[in-house]
Amino acid sequence: MIDPYGDPVAKPCADRHGRTMRSLPFILSLCISALPVFAQAASSDWRHVEGGSIRIVTSGAPDASGHLRGALEIRLKAGWKTYWLDPGDAGVPPTLTATGRTTIPVEIGFPAPARFDDGYATSAGYDHPVSLALTFALPDDTVLPTRLEAEIFLGLCETICIPVQASLSFDPRNDAGDPEHASVVENAFAVLPEPARPDFSARLVETGETSVLLAADLPEGVRALDLFIAGTPSLTLDTPQKESKGSQTLFRVPVVARTGTGGDELAYTLVTDAGAVSGHIRLP
Repeated sequence: MIDPYGDPVAKPCADRHGRTMRSLPFILSLCISALPVFAQAASSDWRHVEGGSIRIVTSGAPDASGHLRGALEIRLKAGWKTYWLDPGDAGVPPTLTATGRTTIPVEIGFPAPARFDDGYATSAGYDHPVSLALTFALPDDTVLPTRLEAEIFLGLCETICIPVQASLSFDPRNDAGDPEHASVVENAFAVLPEPARPDFSARLVETGETSVLLAADLPEGVRALDLFIAGTPSLTLDTPQKESKGSQTLFRVPVVARTGTGGDELAYTLVTDAGAVSGHIRLP
């Protein structure tokens, strides 16, 4: 199916580190470019693409720091999936840039992902409709832009992987109190992992040329299930392998490639049978 708003445009596809995606059988190396959708509401129109639909929703007014909350809704068709911050062996992580009168920084919050193994590669993401929490850092003034435009790049995969590029437009001032929009945004933030704390986090044990070893610090009676950790532009990581040392749960993370001299800060989500926490680990 071709997106009804525009023809596909072939272009090389790369992940958030600028690397071309590792090829897999059945992966279609094609980015679907969607024409802009101009909406005069706090929500953009739905953009229908192969494998699902996407839109941006915002709700309420900016807080005292100028932060406006929103959500990137991704409705997936049955059998399709999309990706976490670091997709793993193959896939496209979601990225979003926004502009109003100037470029507007946007922070994306990810719910805890699941691990997928299709026999060719292991990836991290979601196989159900998901909303990513968005925080727009608006300029230091009291007047909201009349319209924000967002450029989105993400991957939707079934037996083929289709990177999707779309331009969405919305007016955060218009109908900002819509209860449906408020519910979407509240739910996107409600399902985010809790911030890591000293007794519930991942901790660096050792780092070497070929792997990084992390320990899970857990409350009593809590069992670690999985660890998702994102690489950086200078450090590519493979799937963490869970190990046990007495009562301690460890995760050994293979290093695929390293081009920097250290000091990388790694974002992670630790999934347990008592919920998930997210944090950052800085390597020496």
